[in-house]
Amino acid sequence: MILNFTQSVLCGADTSCLSGLFGGGESTGAGCAGGNMMTLLFPLLMVVVLLVVMIIPQRRRDKKVKDMLSSLKQGDRVRTIGGIYGTISSVKDDVIVLSVGPDKVKLVFARGAISQVEDAGVENTMTEEVKD
Repeated sequence: MILNFTQSVLCGADTSCLSGLFGGGESTGAGCAGGNMMTLLFPLLMVVVLLVVMIIPQRRRDKKVKDMLSSLKQGDRVRTIGGIYGTISSVKDDVIVLSVGPDKVKLVFARGAISQVEDAGVENTMTEEVKD
């Protein structure tokens, strides 16, 4: 059972390459080269597929986020990673001050806390006051 599995993995269906190892006669090993090449090619193919499927799209997303964060300016309407909507009052290095809500409360955030730039201001659509 194990011999058959080893032979099929190393040499495909050709058992002549291992017959010399197990006393089955003389063999030059020429039939085994194609099988070994395929077993080495499969992991390489899997690495390439992993690169294409996972890593390259993640790099594209990271580049988009980096570009968005670097292009933030005063007056942009944004959403933070915590779900707070506001308008940027000032930008200085990695610190962003947001004006939030109808009372224009100022909150300070790190630049990395901005999730996305919004098209329409959510805080301007609030008609009811928040009651305790």
